[in-house]
Amino acid sequence: MRRFIHLFQKLTVVPMMMSSVALFALMVLTFADVVMRSVFNAPIEAATELIRIGIALLVFSALPVLSWREQHIAVDLLDTPFARMNLHRVRDGLVALACGAMLWLPAGRVVDLAFRAQSYGDQTEYLEIPTFYIALFIAAMTYLTSAVLILRGMLHLFAPRLLETPE
Repeated sequence: MRRFIHLFQKLTVVPMMMSSVALFALMVLTFADVVMRSVFNAPIEAATELIRIGIALLVFSALPVLSWREQHIAVDLLDTPFARMNLHRVRDGLVALACGAMLWLPAGRVVDLAFRAQSYGDQTEYLEIPTFYIALFIAAMTYLTSAVLILRGMLHLFAPRLLETPE
């Protein structure tokens, strides 16, 4: 099991690189669009749809990795009482399991919407990129995030030593 977790941690480089490239491309595109709009009065027409696609790539490629590393936004209002009762591991496990289970339904809905978009022939306005590709990517990464959260929740509850980082 440790080998699987170690391999998974090594593979997290791929989606984070994808996310980093998307962020850099968004910065360059936004800068170029602002310069073209302001200086030459000729904006990049497809900038809006490229930014939408880029944001989807950025967010959903990083989501499984951030969920595995527990780097998502968290409110720590109840940390002290749970720590006092030594239930933080149980809390973290149950929250991860609940979040993983709750993500499964929206992922399935996005798959339905992707295939509907494919059947309608939906495309982006300027570049005519079929929108179902982006929707299927979003669904796949949401399913992956769900699986990651469920695995992490199970490890929190039943094998917390596997989550400890070796020093």
